Amino acid sequence: MTIQEKVPLAPLTTLQVGGEARYFAEIKREDELREAVSFATSRDLPLFILGGGSNLVIADSGWPGLVLRIAIGGITTPELSAATPNDAKSTAVLFSVGAGVNWDDFVAQTVVQNGAGVECLSGIPGSVGGTPVQNVGAYGQEVSDTIESVRAFDLQQDRVAILPKPACGFRYRSSIFNSTERGRYIILRVNYRLKRGGAPNLKYADLQSHFATQRAEKKTPSLSETRDAVRAIRCSKGMLIIPGDEDCRSAGSFFKNPVLSEEQFKELSDRAAAQGLSIPSYPALDAQHKISAAWLVEHSGFSKGYVAGAAGISKKHALAIINRGDATASDIVALKKEIQDQVKARWEILLEPEPVFVGF
Repeated sequence: MTIQEKVPLAPLTTLQVGGEARYFAEIKREDELREAVSFATSRDLPLFILGGGSNLVIADSGWPGLVLRIAIGGITTPELSAATPNDAKSTAVLFSVGAGVNWDDFVAQTVVQNGAGVECLSGIPGSVGGTPVQNVGAYGQEVSDTIESVRAFDLQQDRVAILPKPACGFRYRSSIFNSTERGRYIILRVNYRLKRGGAPNLKYADLQSHFATQRAEKKTPSLSETRDAVRAIRCSKGMLIIPGDEDCRSAGSFFKNPVLSEEQFKELSDRAAAQGLSIPSYPALDAQHKISAAWLVEHSGFSKGYVAGAAGISKKHALAIINRGDATASDIVALKKEIQDQVKARWEILLEPEPVFVGF
């Protein structure tokens, strides 16, 4: 393992903003991780764990401690436990995946092996290790639907721990890794249980529209066709990383969809009706309502293609704040605040950002 100094972090992120890491190391094995943690501890350095860099805003001042880029690879399909019921064993396939594996490469592999459960998460940038942290989800699926366990290094107890799914505390865009136990665990591997030969998830409206003809003919799209459709939809919204396309120079969706109680939803609906508008929504979390953050943004004066100096909003997706070429982290944060303030003023809802803010 090599410890580097003053390493620029912006090129390692999809948003491409931010300063330098005082120290930096790429971790390919668990023993290297122990060595790096010892290095940081002995010098009282704060640690930051970097994966694929797809959901980050790094401060212009950078990171004052040690940045660890987790590059642990490998995708294996271990045999299911003998304790697993025979009928479940015949339909399930377990994937054990290194935290440094590119997420979309893993999804492609599951489709090749006819494993259903993550096909709608195709095209999402970043690494496998980042997916449990925010319970990554899109187009009707979340990784918590298929995660069986997480292997992680416990900084508090200085040992490797295996956390079964219930211990991860998964909720909408949340887990113990970004809430109650933030900073405690470094994810090493993730085990996913998929359904071999299962049907693709077609709950999302855009997918239903894409496959309308096949559905009318009562034909079920294959996992491969579903993956291709998801990637095409993401590309149309600027959510597929394409080098040179400024609409892709983003941290993905910048704001979470707000989840409201019945009373809050009624108040919002009344407010919208008074302006001749109708709130799009869908059921979420029992009796609550999940509201489109994109709708709130666009109906607060921020259209697709909005420009704010070197920062802006994607021409393809209202939730993607973009770096138009030479934006700083301060530019991105200023636009974030402007959007939050306007949405709050008009709709009495404070939008919660999705990306992790580092060094602020």
